[in-house]
Amino acid sequence: MADELLTALRSLRSALDHDLFPLAIGDVAADRRALRELVGQLDDYLLPRLAAIDAPLLAVVGGSTGAGKSTLVNSLVGTDVTVPGVLRPTTLAPTLVANPEDAAWFTAAHVLPGLPRVTGEGPGEPGTLKIVETVSVPAGLALLDAPDIDSVVVANRQLAAQLLAAADLWLFVTTAARYADEVPWGFLRTARERSTALGIILQRAPAEAIDPVSKDLRRLLGVNGLGDTPMFVIPELPLPEENARLPQTAVRPIREWLAELSADAKARGEVVRQTLAGALDSLAVRVPALAAAADRQRLGIGELRGLAERSYDVGMSGFDEGMRDGSLLRGEVLARWQDFIGTGDLMRSLETRVGWIRDRIVAVITGRPAPDRQLRSALESGVESLIRATADGSAERAVEAWLATPSGRDLLERAGVATAGRLGRASPELSARAGAAVRDWQGYVLELVRSEGAEKRTTAKAASFGVNGLGLLLMLAVFASTGGLTGLEVGIAGGTSVLSQKLLEAVFGDQAVRKLTEQARADLRDRVRGLLDVEQGRFTGLLADLGAPDSEALRVAARAVQERKRELPA
Repeated sequence: MADELLTALRSLRSALDHDLFPLAIGDVAADRRALRELVGQLDDYLLPRLAAIDAPLLAVVGGSTGAGKSTLVNSLVGTDVTVPGVLRPTTLAPTLVANPEDAAWFTAAHVLPGLPRVTGEGPGEPGTLKIVETVSVPAGLALLDAPDIDSVVVANRQLAAQLLAAADLWLFVTTAARYADEVPWGFLRTARERSTALGIILQRAPAEAIDPVSKDLRRLLGVNGLGDTPMFVIPELPLPEENARLPQTAVRPIREWLAELSADAKARGEVVRQTLAGALDSLAVRVPALAAAADRQRLGIGELRGLAERSYDVGMSGFDEGMRDGSLLRGEVLARWQDFIGTGDLMRSLETRVGWIRDRIVAVITGRPAPDRQLRSALESGVESLIRATADGSAERAVEAWLATPSGRDLLERAGVATAGRLGRASPELSARAGAAVRDWQGYVLELVRSEGAEKRTTAKAASFGVNGLGLLLMLAVFASTGGLTGLEVGIAGGTSVLSQKLLEAVFGDQAVRKLTEQARADLRDRVRGLLDVEQGRFTGLLADLGAPDSEALRVAARAVQERKRELPA
């Protein structure tokens, strides 16, 4: 049933009702133009025509600048309905001329629904469709005077192409001087590819040029697969004034041809069916091409997402290194550690006196109150700083990676300078999130120590040192390498690492200490990964806002149209 074909076309139109090409990938301008043209033809012609197959025939009069389109329309109608002239562009708004019996169909915006309708005297305003009613046009046929296809005004060129795509019949007007121009032939080849019903009108042909130009034009039509196209020749005629109409004898063959079409329902139906079937056939090529371009967009979105993910993965690797290279055990942490454990001499003696250190450590720790709060605060501050530096570096890498690709650069430019600038560094909310995460981690470490110290064999030893003291030592063990330090710092930090390690082993045993350290390090890493995922989400969120083009939906909809094309009514 034709209803099923119409439903399939509506499904295709729905699948196209998205921004399929949000990124600057490949020749995206051509892809977007092809999408606009296809959507326009669906809205302006295919859907309304299929919904009303017996609606009046729309013949669009188009052609190059100065071809005399408006003069021809006035002459065919027998009255001045458009305004010809020497200034360019002449046709600022298209004029549709219809019989009063058919006017309701066109004023109701069934075809070209995006153009507001105007009636009355005077030229229409740009961006509107002027409707003129006259009995000079036979019922069943309407003529539309279109802007120049090669107008100096871009909007006029685009409108001309839109109107031609909405036509049942093209009346293509050219002149003896311009019949071989490339721009018109580009449109004519499109008509051939879409099997659009077509008529060629050669105007302003000097008497001596009529025969050779007509033959050459016919040759060119044959070369371009349009050899059967009806062709009419209007000789160059002296007119009494600039905007005068052509003599009726000059346009009579065209008027008679159009009158026969309007009077013969079968002939009119054949024109409609030819153009409609050709437009439907063209979907088999045009839609898959759009789907392929949409696939490139999906790949581009995936590439940008991958660049952002890799930037933050590198940042996470940097944080892992920061946990192990001993850099957190310098500066304020070292100073607070000395206050916590005792003198620097004790730490520096560890390397040569490890044999008796266990008892000595117990005596030192238990013999004086430990300023654990200062050490814990210094460690918290150090970890927060490392997280912020990691997030800043990751954000900077992600922005640089995007800027190195055309699609990423285009996306950031459209997001705006302010947004791109904010993306290049950690979010303002990170500091608060990082502080909360580190404090939660410290609480987790204390709970690990409390849980491990609850075992009977370690209860007494753990109680003698205190949960807070042992928890701090375990936190320090998480950052127990010295790869990032040099000179005196290595000696001090190394002593710090060994001392904390030995004390923990004195309480829990070496195997338990290794397990606790791994658990504490893994938990901190998971928390930092979560923070970085939130930061990375600022980039992936931009991509999510684009919406991934559903190319498969396009292909499915196009196949459904082709499968039901045989239902096209006679």
